[in-house]
Amino acid sequence: MRKIRWGVISTANIGLEQVIPAMQKGEYCQLVGIASRSLEKAQRAAEQLGIPRAYGSYAELLADPEIEAVYNPLPNHLHVPWSIQALEAGKHVLCEKPLGLDAADTRRLLEASRRYPELKVMEAFMYRFHPQWQLACKLVADGEIGELRSIHTFFNYYLDDPANVRNQADIGGGGVLDVGCYAVSLSRLVFGAEPQRVFATMDIDPRFKTDRLAAGVLEFEGGMATFTCSTQLADFQRVYLLGTRGQVELEMPFNPPPEVPARIRLENALGARQFELELCNQYTLQGDRFSQAILENTPVPTPLEDAIANMAVIDALFSSVRSGSWTDLT
Repeated sequence: MRKIRWGVISTANIGLEQVIPAMQKGEYCQLVGIASRSLEKAQRAAEQLGIPRAYGSYAELLADPEIEAVYNPLPNHLHVPWSIQALEAGKHVLCEKPLGLDAADTRRLLEASRRYPELKVMEAFMYRFHPQWQLACKLVADGEIGELRSIHTFFNYYLDDPANVRNQADIGGGGVLDVGCYAVSLSRLVFGAEPQRVFATMDIDPRFKTDRLAAGVLEFEGGMATFTCSTQLADFQRVYLLGTRGQVELEMPFNPPPEVPARIRLENALGARQFELELCNQYTLQGDRFSQAILENTPVPTPLEDAIANMAVIDALFSSVRSGSWTDLT
């Protein structure tokens, strides 16, 4: 089976350091072009990564008929507009999370995608492609921890560079949009439902006006999910899935190093067991699954409706902070 010819709009670090090198190892991905607002910057990135074509504008890449699919790791406020332009240019689109600034922004992309039903569009929540999450969901579904009642998520890092897009409020910076979105996504995934109401509190950085520390509660029909996320705490991530008869712990739930086996710990009445997953790169798996959907003309693994639902919960969390009370989603 042939490979999909990919182009990347932006020389963002996540693409250069993680996603592109991983996709280059894929069975169905061929990276053929990269674009920047600066041709010189695009040329440096292309040389660094062995990509044959460099473009001095995003529009130039989109105009290249050889490019079939586009990976969009631009800052959050540019996700929807440039993804729509990619669709209009006849390209499939894999766009970084969060897909938009809010649910209304994300719906614009869904509406645009319906005008191009032959093209695939997906939000790049790479963690869902790692086998550790497939195993964690299976352990819950198989009743290994009894009935799932509670999920606790932590995702923190320290970054106080004012030039970094994550610290710029007007373009979608802040911890909830950057990493809190994972807590929302996984909670919906594992509970297999949408929360009925949410509550959140946030500490706003006085310099950046972004949420530098946030905590939230998502109330589901069958239980609750809580999370803490921060852009100004020591690096730490962990997820606990707690049931009536046991618990599952994911040690590196979101970006496990591809060179180290991911580990899951299960505790129940039978004792404690640890599972080590085979080495893999979730970005490689994500790129291949999306490319396969193009090649086989099958639905993408995660539809845009899921991205909108995730953003609706995030919108509700911000609404809760403004009101100081619970926000209903039903």
